[in-house]
Amino acid sequence: MNFKDRYISLQNKINYQLENYLDMDNFEHLSYSQRIIDAMRYSIFAGGKRLRPILLISANSMVGGCMEESIPLACAIEMIHTYSLIHDDLPSMDDDEYRRGKPTNHMVYGEDIAILAGDALLNMAYEIMLDNANGYLDNINNHLKAMSIIASASGINGMISGQVADIMYQDSSVDSDLLEFIHRYKTGALIRASVLAGAILENIDEALIESIEIYGNNIGLAFQITDDMLDITGTFEKLGKKVGSDKKNKKNTYPLLFGFDESKRRVKALIEEAIDVLEPFGDKAEFLKQLARDIADRQS
Repeated sequence: MNFKDRYISLQNKINYQLENYLDMDNFEHLSYSQRIIDAMRYSIFAGGKRLRPILLISANSMVGGCMEESIPLACAIEMIHTYSLIHDDLPSMDDDEYRRGKPTNHMVYGEDIAILAGDALLNMAYEIMLDNANGYLDNINNHLKAMSIIASASGINGMISGQVADIMYQDSSVDSDLLEFIHRYKTGALIRASVLAGAILENIDEALIESIEIYGNNIGLAFQITDDMLDITGTFEKLGKKVGSDKKNKKNTYPLLFGFDESKRRVKALIEEAIDVLEPFGDKAEFLKQLARDIADRQS
């Protein structure tokens, strides 16, 4: 199966599983909660690429894991990612009206329901991971490690720290170290966690875990730098959201600090190193290598 077909196949499997988790029949008190479930489903099924869950499943597969065990964690990390987007789009944060070509959650359901939809997705993610871990008691320690990685990346030691720094300094000049911190944590932390959590479900050598961590760190930073550039060169039709929002919100970006050409060089170097560190995995790493190339070349 070629890269594109495999990616689409994984997307379909993840979407099918997400549909199962968010089926109305799974929820109680529908007379009160149907609107919040509608809001959760609205953002989950708004057309995401499923990059993070695909990274998790693919890293797990590369080290000998099976999809049945890893896909619940993959769906959980997509729920966490979606919760963060719902909250990012709020008027008090980035104040975005569109996401993936559709009105943002708060534009459809109101700010109050949007906040609660994000909260619900975050909490549901942990319910799913815990239920899944209970089904693999012989591998419970690795499941706890994987969940800890995801929890840390989502919280104050990960994504939230990056978001706070982004807000605090969005109207100020920053140096390269602070900008890299914002990017590595605001966006990169959850991407790094995706590959690391997938790999940690299996018993693998510490040196190989280090290689996977470098890969995750590099593609996470490359993804956000590319995002910075697309906010300048992209279009609403391709990105599904208004371009130029970084400038409007006075965000600190790589093109602003380093220029466009240097930003492109930085992405290229990060992707090349990410590919190189996967050499110990041989042919099993080919999909993740191509995924790294795709991140550098993406137009949306």
